[in-house]
Amino acid sequence: MSEITDFDALREAMAENSGRPEGPARNARAEELLTAAEKLGTPLAVIEALGHQLKVYNYSSEKGKMFVPFARLLRMWDERPEDFDEYETHSLHWVFKWVSAGMLDQPHIPLASIEKWLGEMEHRYRLAGHSERAVRSAEHSVAAHVGDVARAERAYAAWLAAEPDTMADCHACELHGQGWWQAELGRDAEALRLWRPVLEGEYTCAHEPHTAFASSLVPLLRLGRLDEARANHLRGFRLVRAMESMRAAYAEHVEFCALTGNEARGLELLAERPAYFTDDGHPQSRLDFLSVVALLMDRLTVLGLGERQVPGPAGREWTARELAAHARGQALALAARFDERNGTAHVSERARARMARQPLVQRLPLGVRSVRPASPPVPPAAPVHATGQPELPALLAAARRLSDGLRPNAVEAWAAAAAAAEDAELGPRDRAEMADHEAMSLGPEGTGLFERAADLYAEAGDPGEALAARARGAYVRALAGDMDGAVAAVAGLYDEALALYAAQGTGTRQAASVVMSRARILTRRAHEVEGDGAALDTAEAAVREVLALVDGRTGEDVRLAARVAEAQAMLGELAGLAGDLSGAAELFARGAAAFVAAGLPWYAVEYEARLASLAHHLGDAAETERALRAALEHGGAHLEAPGRAQLHLQLAEVLGGRGDAVEAARHALEAAHWADEAGESATLGAWARQQLGGFLLRQGRWAEAAEVLESALPDLTAETHGDGAVVQTQWWLGDCLSELGEHRAAAERRLRAAEIARQWPEQHDHATLAHLAGESLGQAGLPVEADRAYARAGDLWRALGDTPGLIRSLRARAWLALETEGGPAEARALMTEAVRACETARDTASGEETRQQLVSELGDTHRQFADLLVRSVSEGAEGSVVRAVFEEALSRLQRAAEVFASLGEVALHSRTGAELTAGRLEIELDRPADARARARAVLSAYEGYDDGTSGDGGHAGTDAGAETGTEVEDRSAVRARRAEAQDILRIASQD
Repeated sequence: MSEITDFDALREAMAENSGRPEGPARNARAEELLTAAEKLGTPLAVIEALGHQLKVYNYSSEKGKMFVPFARLLRMWDERPEDFDEYETHSLHWVFKWVSAGMLDQPHIPLASIEKWLGEMEHRYRLAGHSERAVRSAEHSVAAHVGDVARAERAYAAWLAAEPDTMADCHACELHGQGWWQAELGRDAEALRLWRPVLEGEYTCAHEPHTAFASSLVPLLRLGRLDEARANHLRGFRLVRAMESMRAAYAEHVEFCALTGNEARGLELLAERPAYFTDDGHPQSRLDFLSVVALLMDRLTVLGLGERQVPGPAGREWTARELAAHARGQALALAARFDERNGTAHVSERARARMARQPLVQRLPLGVRSVRPASPPVPPAAPVHATGQPELPALLAAARRLSDGLRPNAVEAWAAAAAAAEDAELGPRDRAEMADHEAMSLGPEGTGLFERAADLYAEAGDPGEALAARARGAYVRALAGDMDGAVAAVAGLYDEALALYAAQGTGTRQAASVVMSRARILTRRAHEVEGDGAALDTAEAAVREVLALVDGRTGEDVRLAARVAEAQAMLGELAGLAGDLSGAAELFARGAAAFVAAGLPWYAVEYEARLASLAHHLGDAAETERALRAALEHGGAHLEAPGRAQLHLQLAEVLGGRGDAVEAARHALEAAHWADEAGESATLGAWARQQLGGFLLRQGRWAEAAEVLESALPDLTAETHGDGAVVQTQWWLGDCLSELGEHRAAAERRLRAAEIARQWPEQHDHATLAHLAGESLGQAGLPVEADRAYARAGDLWRALGDTPGLIRSLRARAWLALETEGGPAEARALMTEAVRACETARDTASGEETRQQLVSELGDTHRQFADLLVRSVSEGAEGSVVRAVFEEALSRLQRAAEVFASLGEVALHSRTGAELTAGRLEIELDRPADARARARAVLSAYEGYDDGTSGDGGHAGTDAGAETGTEVEDRSAVRARRAEAQDILRIASQD
């Protein structure tokens, strides 16, 4: 730490400290600076250092330290008010509010002292000539804190009635406080109405909209406005994440997670802020935090995860159950201290109510990665007899009803029946069906059980079903890779089944099952030997045998109807293998429609999904979208998580492709959610988040997009997703951070993406990213690093033959040179190089469109050259030097105007802009007549143009109702140019 030897150095050090992150380190530095100020022997230096200390304490977790420096400041004011300048006088009265609020948050300060302080504040404000607005606001806070609703309502009304003045909180903070009170009273809609201007960024301050976002979460959930709640969580948490002083707002984001089925994300948030468990400088926010910790831990315990390890206070490991008890005990002890001070039970009642809140949404997908903690499996409920034993007959009947109707969960129902049966005496038919369905659940490993089921069916006197079970076993062999064995096995079963059916020894259902198994096996073989025409023909014939056997005989038998539908879809598969994609699409559509008609829509999902893939391949976007929507609709609640994620992601891509970023984002959000549920967060989930981030970005929802993209990046890898996806994500994230004003972070993302793109054969993306990184570095106040990035981009633009890109990089470097060692000389050289490059490219351009673009760039370069020359004049330069530079700048503006004039009407505004800037310079050079001439030339150029001031509402001859955005901008430009020309005429005439 360098020694502070004068007042200016002290002020510089305080300004530097103010820019540091909130926390104990910044507070400690403020204490050092106060010591340094005391050594200067200047009362104002001590006053400013005390004010700085107050500020950093207030914006930290050590708010309780405010009272000592404030008491000292107040004593200094009472003894020698003349030592305070105007700003420090205002600041002293301003922080009365901080201290009032701070006293409420400290349970060791008696309520009588707080009331006395409120009176002192009112007295001093009256003496200083301030309105009662801030005083009544403070009184409202006291009354609301102790639970005196009647007094709080009176103070609230007086607060709003009092005249706003310089002591009132900023409008953003006032609106937040007013909305908070409405929400406390259960008036959620009114609270959100009050918060709207803050949430939309119309009013902001150091802590707003940060706290408004947090406060809005539960009211939005209660009103069912879930999309807004999700957005406010993502946007708001981004704002409070790094701010140590915002523990209460942070707690509201944890609470939101606990109330929306996002318990895992809540745990992640707790892990990010371990100090929040124990920091005791601000008891009220600690109470808020511990209350929602207890709420979250109770949620985990209800989910059966009470023994899960969770983040908690340092020094030991915690389970959710243990932390719930600890946090509840700590919170209630704190609340009791407040209540003892206040003489009411209000704080404890609020804390208990908060800890007892129940989820408002079962699960609200957020888009960021956060997998729901897995609950222990719950065995399926079984019908229970009066004796307390499961009713096996009821279980068997339910399972048979589900399997006969091909309903979802039939396999699980048979498993439940088997579990209930245990050692019960069952007939061979019951045991056959149990074995059959258990085999179905095992897939390729179920061959042996199918044989066991077949033996039991035979024992039960059903040879047809025995053959069907063995045929299912043969198909399982095909799935396991034993194609030759499967084909051989099913051939004999097929012959037996047809013979038995012909002899009326079995029904159509059983025979169709064997014939269908054979068709499935032969179709699978056709896939394995793709291109074998004989295999295709054999498979098609086998499928058509199913149709010949069943079609027209289905009656009310849903199983037979399903055979018809599946056979149609299998013909579609074979058509696709044969290269007839249009025919395949038509057959898949028939199969899907047949499943729906049979009352089995969940079986249509697979074929609608295949149809969507074919339609996409055929370029039929409308049919692709229809099929995907149908698949989601048909699957309903029966769709498994991986398939649901895939369908939503595909639909998101289709919708995004036709420009509907809003609905595309909704489906990408669902895709991310279901991928997480399926355990595919790092693969499919990362894809979905990447797409979601892009769709949010296209809507200008920068903060939400940034949160989602940052969540996706750790899982995106070149090996799994391709380096293109990684680059695009970094690129998008850089764009978001740039829009959010986080320029250093934006530069880092863009440079990382550029490093990957450096390895690609085509270098345009590399050049663009390097150029964007230069922009971000310049905006971050790093001119040397920015120049390096622009130089890299310039070399790439030159190698690519992209002259506009080269010119822009040279111009950007010229402006940066004014801030670096190169100075005006290097800036001038770079701008000159840009002019030459532009002129050379213009003279050799191959097409008229390209030439006109280069001419426009040349005009812009001359204009920027003029601006740069004017700004390069150092303060205090001799008059002759200034005049020479202005003359050169004027020459550049004249050339810019001439270049723009050569482009005609399309560059009119650019030309008149150059003329007007030249007019300003003519005034600086004491040539008012020339300035007036340029202004009149501009006015003449716009003769006949409508600027919207005549009241007709549009261009002459144009229907105002059809006016485009471009036309509105054009009219605005005309108005601006005319106004500036008139201003130059006025000034030049005065000269």
